[in-house]
Amino acid sequence: MTAPAEAPAPARRRPAATAKKQASVLFDLPGPRARLRNNVLALVFVALLLAVVYAVVARLDDKGQFKQELWRPFLLASTWTDFIIPGLEGTLKAAGVAAVLALASGVLFGLGRLSDHWWIRLPAGAVVEFFRAIPLLLLIFFVFSGPATIAGALNREGPQISAFTAVVVGLTLYNGSVLAEIFRAGILAVPKGQSEAAYSIGLRKGGVMRLVLIPQATTAMMPAIVSQLVVLLKDSALGWIISYEDLLNSGFRFIPTKYHNLLPAAIVIALIYIAINVTLGFTANWLERRTRRLGKTSARTLGNAEGALGQEGIP
Repeated sequence: MTAPAEAPAPARRRPAATAKKQASVLFDLPGPRARLRNNVLALVFVALLLAVVYAVVARLDDKGQFKQELWRPFLLASTWTDFIIPGLEGTLKAAGVAAVLALASGVLFGLGRLSDHWWIRLPAGAVVEFFRAIPLLLLIFFVFSGPATIAGALNREGPQISAFTAVVVGLTLYNGSVLAEIFRAGILAVPKGQSEAAYSIGLRKGGVMRLVLIPQATTAMMPAIVSQLVVLLKDSALGWIISYEDLLNSGFRFIPTKYHNLLPAAIVIALIYIAINVTLGFTANWLERRTRRLGKTSARTLGNAEGALGQEGIP
């Protein structure tokens, strides 16, 4: 009788200490004395930081910046209905329209940069690099006053650009170019085997992009996209330069002018911006975790668009 074949021995797990040692091959783990020194330095730094904060707060309190009279206007309904809420509506309106247009232009120029045709790829790359290089403040100011100035130099009547249009166009041009790089990096983050497998079953490039790469890349791009949308929301405050009635203009210019409470107004407006941006961040993290739990992507998560610079197109 033939002896039964022995079952293969189960794979041995590497000791945790060995794995930890290999993971830290480029970094020497601190010993007891080093950890103590690091803890002491951290404690000293925190103490110095708290001391500086206390000194600043005490100085402001001596100047009367924390008097109840300066904070009382924010307990009035008229302050919110006349200044803060209309300003918040202006900020969200400009940021919302610009976000939709920037995402659309980002997808368009991101796909253009991945095109196999040079007459599409090169112009798309030139547009992206050009608008990424121009400061957003100059873009907004030029869109607002540039056409009228140029028409005046030609002795013609130029078009009147509204402040809302100038802010939206400036935000779209700048953030759309950054989102194009994020989109390109997300596509390139999908493992090469995914596209090769799709080509092997007869899909064309359009089908590979639409059915395989873009759905997986969306999850990888989510944190970077939302981070850029947070930047877009904060950059909408640059409409201050052309007197666009946003949250910063209404809450930080009109309220201090009426109630002479510049510091409290700055703190309240900053807290509103922080609340909105933190909400966007939590939403992005939730969406990214949920999609990864469903196993819909094998692409690595992107932190920013810099990973796309210098990379080639889709193989």
